[in-house]
Amino acid sequence: MAKLSQDDLLAQFEDMTLLELSAFVSAFEEKFDVTAAAPVAVAAAGGAAVAEAAEEQDEFDVILTGAGEKKIQVIKVVRELTSLGLKEAKDLVDGAPKPVLEKVAKEAAEKAAESLKGAGASVEVK
Repeated sequence: MAKLSQDDLLAQFEDMTLLELSAFVSAFEEKFDVTAAAPVAVAAAGGAAVAEAAEEQDEFDVILTGAGEKKIQVIKVVRELTSLGLKEAKDLVDGAPKPVLEKVAKEAAEKAAESLKGAGASVEVK
């Protein structure tokens, strides 16, 4: 059997399914008495990077979860925040839970949530 180059081996691995590749790795570990622990460490580091990215979120959605007792006040606040017409704002409030603002800065999301809560609405910021 001819010796395969690294590129040839990689080409062979590209054609394998994940199950076949997993079985190959297990057989390789047994044959040469090694473990493939390094990829696990890389995956863990990648997971940490994803967690950090989630912490550094810069776009938030303000979601109206309920109108509360003062529905008219909530409709007024929704109109101020979104510049929707009366009918559209009423439909949004009636259809809760619905997003009022999407992909806004943290400060704007917090301000909008405070305004809606002040009018008696239930709000969630994501």
